[in-house]
Amino acid sequence: MNSFPWLTTLWVLPLAGAALVLLLPGAQRTLARSTGLAISLATLAIGIVVAVRFEPGGAQFQFVESHRWIPAFGAGYTLGVDGIALVLVLLTAALVPLLILAGWKDEREVGSGRRVAHIYVALTLVVESMVLISFTSLDILLFYVFFEVMLIPMYFLIGGFGPRTVSGDGADEAAARRQRSRAAVKFLLYNLFGGLIMLAAVIGLYVLTAREKLGADGGGTFDFRAVMAAANSGELGAGPAVLNAIFLGFLFAFAVKAPLWPLHTWLPGAAVSATPASAVLMMAVVDKVGTFGMLRYCLSLFPSASSTYAPLISTLAVIGIVYGALLAIGQSDVMRLIAYTSISHFGFIILGIFAMTNQSGAGATLYMINHGISTAALFLIAGFLVSRRGTRVIAEFGGVQKVAPVLAGTFLIAGLATLSLPGLAPFVSEFLVLAGTFTRYPVAAICATGALVLAALYVLWLYQRMMTGPVKKGNERLQDLLPRELVVVAPLLIALVFLGAYPKPVLDRINPAVASTLTTIGKHDPAPNVPQQEAAVAPAGGAHK
Repeated sequence: MNSFPWLTTLWVLPLAGAALVLLLPGAQRTLARSTGLAISLATLAIGIVVAVRFEPGGAQFQFVESHRWIPAFGAGYTLGVDGIALVLVLLTAALVPLLILAGWKDEREVGSGRRVAHIYVALTLVVESMVLISFTSLDILLFYVFFEVMLIPMYFLIGGFGPRTVSGDGADEAAARRQRSRAAVKFLLYNLFGGLIMLAAVIGLYVLTAREKLGADGGGTFDFRAVMAAANSGELGAGPAVLNAIFLGFLFAFAVKAPLWPLHTWLPGAAVSATPASAVLMMAVVDKVGTFGMLRYCLSLFPSASSTYAPLISTLAVIGIVYGALLAIGQSDVMRLIAYTSISHFGFIILGIFAMTNQSGAGATLYMINHGISTAALFLIAGFLVSRRGTRVIAEFGGVQKVAPVLAGTFLIAGLATLSLPGLAPFVSEFLVLAGTFTRYPVAAICATGALVLAALYVLWLYQRMMTGPVKKGNERLQDLLPRELVVVAPLLIALVFLGAYPKPVLDRINPAVASTLTTIGKHDPAPNVPQQEAAVAPAGGAHK
């Protein structure tokens, strides 16, 4: 089953596709877009093959490919997927074709160079490639390299493409270029700094493996499976202080990328400065590498340190949940509002990860998927509306549902998913996170639950201001969703409804991977705390009946 290099093909195909797009004639913009779309669909097809052949009850890591890379350092080209990586691979592969289609003319927002479409599509495919190998890597050094490399194409997507004006309110194009440049530089500097801290941690971890001669040649190793086994059997031979320091190095880089409060400040500016499709690529795909890293590397390699810092991280996550929701309520820019909701949602994901229960871990992983779908739907629909009206200012809208009912209806469904309405996908993941967290950190779960009221407030108030009431001046001739836009939005809304009603196919692949991770690090779900009086009365009551 695994003789064919499925995972290598999965990440190399979009990278080769990006090179092909760049080689196309400069005047062939439509051909460049079509080629990029075809490559992304082929990548999705490979992802589906991997998902179909994946055995939920089989080995923890499947489709493993292992080759020597830098033998002197114990680094290898080692790929493999478990259930967690698998669903994130599918999310990435499924979203990119929709984003290319959604951003079919996004590159026209800036400049009119002959090859601007080629560059835009190629950068999107490169980001996809880097994210896919990050999810499938089983070598720590290999993961780190692409964890950092993906920042470069994302930097150019943020800084090189975006709205012509600052907020659609008449500000000049030069100001918009300056804003994009600042946002791109801030994104890059924050994440590069986090990456440098992580590099020190990676080197420190390698030194420990070399001292204990964990490598196949009697030296150090970057093999994730070998390091994980050593870390959970006490073979790393380092004291708590050293392991805690290395853990914090990994955590810091992932917390910047995720992002976790208070390391979030780069996200809103980057989201509104990029095109809607690029912003979704960043928030729904690239940022998931941060939460994936917390679950894969922080918990698996540093179980003791994770337990030590879990209360602090959970506290920061709850602050991020409430903070993001409160700031979303106060926004006058629709795109910035949606960006702040993502900070709140990432708080739920991180809370679920560091509650370290089977229920919260499965919920956090499912939340990564559901957040990617719901954020993509809401941000893209809002982007379609902004491109028609020429402004992101909420007060400039009003009565849209009367002139563009399909657009308003799809916006409502995406918004209700964002506030985790029962029956839509995010509700399931949010419920699992809160229920699982409550068994270990009840106060944190209760505080996070209170943020649900804030979510209802910012979503429903946003819809009321933009879509209901009399038609405001300038909105009379707003066009409803075009067929191309419906093709983008429909699969996202269908996925939200389907996963809200029947999440079992995804959870069947997530649950064994989460359980295996928690078992490996020796974490078990807390036993129910039943008061003694109730425990004594219950049997008597049963006998009486």
